Amino acid sequence: MARTILPFGPQHPVLPEPLHLKLTIEDETVVEALPTLGYVHRGLEKLCEIRDFNQMIQIVERVCGICSCLHAVCYCEGIEKIMGIEVPRRAKYLRTIWGELHRMHSHLLWLGLFADAFGFESLFMQFWRVRERIMDIMEATCGNRVVVSVNVIGGTRRDLSPEQCQWIEQQLAISEKELKQLTSTILNDYTVKKRTVGKGVLTKEQAYQLGAAGPTLRGSGWAQDARQTGYAAFDELGFDPIVEYDGDSYARSAVRFRETLQSIDIVRLAIARMPAGETATNIEGAMDDDTPQPVSGERGDMMQAYKRDKRRRTVAAPPPNLDLPSGLVSVKVKGKPDGEAVTRVEQPRGELLYYLKANGSKYMDRVRIRTPTFANIPPLLAMLPGCELADVPVIVLSIDPCISCTER
Repeated sequence: MARTILPFGPQHPVLPEPLHLKLTIEDETVVEALPTLGYVHRGLEKLCEIRDFNQMIQIVERVCGICSCLHAVCYCEGIEKIMGIEVPRRAKYLRTIWGELHRMHSHLLWLGLFADAFGFESLFMQFWRVRERIMDIMEATCGNRVVVSVNVIGGTRRDLSPEQCQWIEQQLAISEKELKQLTSTILNDYTVKKRTVGKGVLTKEQAYQLGAAGPTLRGSGWAQDARQTGYAAFDELGFDPIVEYDGDSYARSAVRFRETLQSIDIVRLAIARMPAGETATNIEGAMDDDTPQPVSGERGDMMQAYKRDKRRRTVAAPPPNLDLPSGLVSVKVKGKPDGEAVTRVEQPRGELLYYLKANGSKYMDRVRIRTPTFANIPPLLAMLPGCELADVPVIVLSIDPCISCTER
């Protein structure tokens, strides 16, 4: 039978990311898939040569928007390891809370897009409705809905008040109730199972040999998660990965759905166990004058605008910490990093790895990033041969590809 090479992406109605595949098909069956990478390369790693090690926090936060907090955590922990900085325990818990909120945000975004890929529009809307509440939490506590610049070397830039913690728990209780109402649909609905069960199977042996990461790995039966290494506050909170064993698109979607509920429990536990104390390490002295100043100028205008807009908000949120002068909780680092370190955290898509090499100046020699989507492309190429052409979008989405992360 004659073979046809069909381009899939980088522009496709189903794909949220510009992934380009060359599919070789016989009739309606895929027999081979080859990737083409580099479509959205931005050269972010090269910027370490012209941006100092503090400015690089803002750069790595923009490697991927919905993983911004975890990119910053991984980078900051690497610099802290090189410089021997001890991060306050409260800051570790805050990093955990915002990191898990990012995980919920990412998984809910993906669950909606996954439902949309096989035409389940109402389920897509329901997941994104829950996602809006999570984004409201991040906006109220960090000042932004997506890229939350809360991490600094030595701790965090912001803190959570008891009132905010109580409000977060209330919002998570509502989100948990709404998600549990969707459990039967996402896990048992005929339409979902028809398009996902047995599609894009990755065996346990293939997942190991091809270096799969995250839900793609855990959906094939491996209980491996970077949170088990104890970064941030996970050494005190404990953690057991969510695992499925069938290795198909359904198993990977079930892992992400259950991880969303698990993240709610992790945030609750972190809030309950979070110790009092400073949020940023005072390496050189945070400010010359620690006396709080009245809100004025731009920050005062922001606070007034927030109060005026509060009546129109769909979720009644406490005001963010805009009334605190930003310098009170920022870190001034004494000295420059000199050495190298490898750190890893668990992104929503899988293990994120940073290699940092410093030379004693304010500029880094190397910032090398290994993202989970890069690790999951070889497993994806093993899933596609043998599937029908109509199943390609669902299988591709089942690894939750993030090309902006992969190509940077």
